[in-house]
Amino acid sequence: MTAKPRLSLRTRAVPATKRAAIYTRKSTSKGLDQEFTSLDAQRSSCEAYITSQAGEGWMSLPERYDDGGFSGASIDRPAFQRLLTDVMAGKIDVIVCYKIDRLSRSLLDFAKVIQLLEENGVEFVSVTQQFSTANSMGRLTLNILMSFAEFEREVISERTRDKMAASRRQGLWVGGHPPLGYDCVEKRLVVVPEEADRVREIFTLYERLGSLGEVVNELDRRGWRNKDRVTKAGVERHGAAFTKSSLRHLLTSATLIGKMTYKDEVHDGQHEAIVDESLWKRVQAQLKVNRRAGGTAARNKHAMLLRDLLVCRGCGRTMGHTFSTKGSLRYHYYICQSHKLPGQGKCEGARAPARELETFVVARIRDVGKDPGVVGAAIAAAQAEVMRRKPELEAEARRARTEIRRLEDERRGLLDALATAGGGQGAIGQRIGELGDQIERLDAREQELRDDILGMERNVIDEEGVRAALAEFDRVWAQLVPKEQIKVLRLLVERIEFDGGKGEVEISYRPGGMRLLAEGGV
Repeated sequence: MTAKPRLSLRTRAVPATKRAAIYTRKSTSKGLDQEFTSLDAQRSSCEAYITSQAGEGWMSLPERYDDGGFSGASIDRPAFQRLLTDVMAGKIDVIVCYKIDRLSRSLLDFAKVIQLLEENGVEFVSVTQQFSTANSMGRLTLNILMSFAEFEREVISERTRDKMAASRRQGLWVGGHPPLGYDCVEKRLVVVPEEADRVREIFTLYERLGSLGEVVNELDRRGWRNKDRVTKAGVERHGAAFTKSSLRHLLTSATLIGKMTYKDEVHDGQHEAIVDESLWKRVQAQLKVNRRAGGTAARNKHAMLLRDLLVCRGCGRTMGHTFSTKGSLRYHYYICQSHKLPGQGKCEGARAPARELETFVVARIRDVGKDPGVVGAAIAAAQAEVMRRKPELEAEARRARTEIRRLEDERRGLLDALATAGGGQGAIGQRIGELGDQIERLDAREQELRDDILGMERNVIDEEGVRAALAEFDRVWAQLVPKEQIKVLRLLVERIEFDGGKGEVEISYRPGGMRLLAEGGV
């Protein structure tokens, strides 16, 4: 490992000619493509100054050290780094700048640069501020000016932050790469229809699959990637493949529902939403649940369709999963849990090949529409469920309305008391606020109950509707991924009993599942 050489003050003879390097800088890249820029203006002033010092042997070096579009807050600038390299190589005797802050706006950085110049015997001259580091007065003036330069930089930074915060609060886009679904036009986000459709599909996919990993795999299968972008240098960068992190960032972006965020604040944006807010909120709730539970992928990693539905008729225990391996092949089975309990009687024959049993159950669901008895019983059960639940919901809605009236009466009394109270107004005001929150929550609950009742009254299903839905079952089922198929079975089927001895399967259907089937919700 080669040690980095230390910089040291070199003693050298004063040259007959002073090699002067001109350094120029501007903070923005605006106008750099023009024929004459502020960089050229800075250079012209510096060249005129060097010419005025020709009697002292000054000579302008042809090498250009120009940084366009770089802030003075950092010294990590390409031309400036070349300048320092040439200083340490002994190619420069004096550095000439238009103003001191062209070199740096940071007092700490500038002090380090000046130390480097002194160690290498290089002078620094500011043209418009008329001083040189070759004398003590120039160095004192330099320190004073640099203090003001750093102060100005900090003030500019504060103004920039305040302006960005104000723009965010007004719903404007303040910079950066726009999210998938939008382009930025004059500080405003404009919807890109094709990308917006893709974003909505991604949200729907996550709601259906409930797993970041599974959605990432599906997006990769479809060849969908993050948004393409163009760098400041005009180089086009193609969007990277989605990862769990980038997918979560997209799914949690409030920008997609027409909002703009600043720190913990959320404000209405001046752009069009591309995701329905109710869908966005459901996705946030699912993400929160998955973070607490650590995800759900490992709970049924073998995608056993009948897991938690299949019951052994012999002992009433649920049937779990097992497998055996032969060579490179793995064979999956459902097996009664009694086989895993020590000292328990084992159910004879309570073991079934997984794929064969799953294929049979799916085929039975497909054919259920051909059995008038099953469809009729399901419809009757659905109507009975409506008749049972409707009075309960109506009673709860009435209780909510009665409580709302009581709280409103209490609030009116406190408002009257507040108008004439001579003391204790803080406690009264706090109680009024609490009552308002309670009334708002009860209002929302009552409306939710009324909507449920109205929905139940409208959900009239008929035999033809169920048959028509089941006729589409094969086509829809083939398009679903395993996790979606498991969800469909949970909606349609309440319980599956398996008799290993007789080889019989009995399926109990959910009335609500039949209703969803008829409505096209499955």
